[in-house]
Amino acid sequence: MDIQYLSTQILGIQQLSTQHLSTQFLTAQHLSTQHLTTQWLCAQCLHPVAWPVSLSPQCQLSGLWRNEQDSLMEISALTDDGGFQGEYLTRVTLAGSCPRVSPLKGAQQQPSEVASPTFAFTVRWTCSPPGNATTTFAGQCFVEASGREVLSTTWLLREAVGSLEEDWKATR
Repeated sequence: MDIQYLSTQILGIQQLSTQHLSTQFLTAQHLSTQHLTTQWLCAQCLHPVAWPVSLSPQCQLSGLWRNEQDSLMEISALTDDGGFQGEYLTRVTLAGSCPRVSPLKGAQQQPSEVASPTFAFTVRWTCSPPGNATTTFAGQCFVEASGREVLSTTWLLREAVGSLEEDWKATR
C-alpha cells in the first residue's frame, strides 16, 4: 500500500484538528487503561463479513482497519503459522512533516482454533514523533452480532532515551 492511498483514506474520514490529536496523544501518557485501549473497525476488509447461518462468524485480521483516532492499519494475509505483517499510518504522522507508513509484524492464534483469536503486533516507527520508538499492541478480534469486525487492543509505546537514569520516562 502506498502513502497516497492511505492519505486519501485518512483524508476521506472525519476531519480532526492537529490540536485535538495532540491532546489525545498527551492524555495517553497518564497510563490509564482507558487511554491505552484502542478499538479498530474494519474499514475495508479483504474477506467477506457476512457469514452463512450454519457457520459461526470468525474474525479475520487481514484487511484495512481504522481506529477512533483515524489511524489506519493494513494487515496482509496470515501465514500458515499465524504470522502477519502490514503497515501503520497515524493521523498525527500524516499531519506532520513526515507522512510515511511504519512497518508492523505480528502473530495471532489460528482462526480455526477459536472464533475470536488473540493477537499481538509491533510497529517500528519511521517518523518523529514518536521517532526512535516501538509500540506493541495486544488484543482480540471480535465479530459483533451485526457482522462487523472489531479489534480491541491495548498498547505500550517505548521511546529511546539517552541513559539508564532516563529509563523511567521511556515507556507509556
